Amino acid sequence: MTIRRSRLNCLFVLFVAAVAAICSWPPRTYASSSAGNPSVVLTGRRVLVLGDSITQDGRYVTFVEYYLRRLVPAEKSDLISVGLSSETVSGLSEKNHPFPRPCVLERLDRALKAVKPQVVLACYGMNDGIYHPASSERLAAFISGVHQLISRVRASGAQLILFTPTVFDPVPIHDRTVPADAGKFGYDKPFAGYDTVLAEYARAELALSEPGVTVIDLHGPLTTALFAQRSRNPSFSFSPDGVHPNDTAHLLIARIILETLGYSLKGQIASAASIEKDPLFPLIRDRRILRSEAWLPFIGYRRGETFKSASVAAAEEVAALLQEQIYARPIN
Repeated sequence: MTIRRSRLNCLFVLFVAAVAAICSWPPRTYASSSAGNPSVVLTGRRVLVLGDSITQDGRYVTFVEYYLRRLVPAEKSDLISVGLSSETVSGLSEKNHPFPRPCVLERLDRALKAVKPQVVLACYGMNDGIYHPASSERLAAFISGVHQLISRVRASGAQLILFTPTVFDPVPIHDRTVPADAGKFGYDKPFAGYDTVLAEYARAELALSEPGVTVIDLHGPLTTALFAQRSRNPSFSFSPDGVHPNDTAHLLIARIILETLGYSLKGQIASAASIEKDPLFPLIRDRRILRSEAWLPFIGYRRGETFKSASVAAAEEVAALLQEQIYARPIN
């Protein structure tokens, strides 16, 4: 098994180097698929953000809000981000997972009713393959879940923007990945080629043709950027644990989203370290975290057990004060 893993990792690095020869950093164009208008206004509208642990981490959401404050200073942002760790849209879960993975469809109607969004952003896929090799049944479950998500958001009157899954990187965790014939797979022992499954899910989402639904490809541009960086630094990774993006990747995700939606980031700060030095940034970050931690249990969710809180009123009062500080601070 060790020989198989080493050989697979070597092949991956060689493939990275070959592809990187034709790549540039950062990616210059971002793909999207939409049966409606791909240019969606986020400022001045109520926006609900759904996703798994990558969205619960929320750094890309903070970066999006930061850029919106700079790009459209006359309009206020109203993003409520309620990502949930371990969540799927497929309802699938590994047999050995500590608890059944939560499914967004269980809480979606409550979230739509409570938040009353005009726009919904949703990023799923990373957990939906449950870290196994490709399977037509699991792909079908993912596509079915996406269609149910589309149907319910459409029924609420909101516009939906789907993000394809981010990248799984086996290189930093090569010592715990397993080959396709391993028999047992999961988050702790993921299939070494799991990113091919995510690429398949991304293609399925980009192939959707649904009125009023925009699909933004994160997987393709992140893969391109990863290959470009690794050609210069073989140990480079966007995700130290193979799954969860670091600051650099979260910032790139935010830029992909905004540029695909038609926002021009030309001349804007392009490094996470520089953004975090801006006194405006911690205000936006703290407000986003405050609202996320209040709205997630207010909507209610299941993650092994059921979590529910009675109100978000106190958090929203503090968020309003932070919003005043954010819009009182001049843009540098």
